[in-house]
Amino acid sequence: MTTLDQSAMHASRPFLLGVTGNIACGKSTVMQRLRELGADTLDADLIYHDLIAPDEPLWQTLRETFGDGIIADDETINRRALGRIVFADPAKLTQLDRLTHPAVRVATKARIAASTKLVVAIDAVKLIESGSAQDYDQIWLVVCDPEVQIKRLMERNGFSRPDAEIRVNAQPPTEEKRDLVDHVVDNSGTIDAVREAVNRLWLKLPPNHL
Repeated sequence: MTTLDQSAMHASRPFLLGVTGNIACGKSTVMQRLRELGADTLDADLIYHDLIAPDEPLWQTLRETFGDGIIADDETINRRALGRIVFADPAKLTQLDRLTHPAVRVATKARIAASTKLVVAIDAVKLIESGSAQDYDQIWLVVCDPEVQIKRLMERNGFSRPDAEIRVNAQPPTEEKRDLVDHVVDNSGTIDAVREAVNRLWLKLPPNHL
């Protein structure tokens, strides 16, 4: 499998690949393979984490909106405490999205502009819901069986089954997104299977994308 050679770049901007999918569907495995193949990879969740560092404007906004109960002893936002609030109330989850999506979108664009790679892949759970889909040249949707999602959350995050189920059930239905993306990657099986699926799609990326 060949990788993209940075020296071969001749386009005015990189090819923007959006990778989306619900929680614990295995987007990180897809992103790891894309990174190995030569893409610059960005994680919208990590960008969000930087934006909610203590005393950042978004940190202050979330504190004022959801209360001091989401602030940990070290002044960082306790994301589990915030999660308990928003995943139990769809209206509050929508409110959180409206506060965070614009800031994350602006910060993501800045990081894309700084990249020197031919392809930049962005991992974003709510890429479509945030209104960012139009920013990308191609979008991949990573899906998996809901039971697999629940087990991954329990193993990876230490959630109880009820807490894992709440988070999985709070995600937008995957079926509604299938007609809005370019490719669907099923990650219900083995790591080798999903890596091979990424390999095949990588080879289909247009060599001259602009």
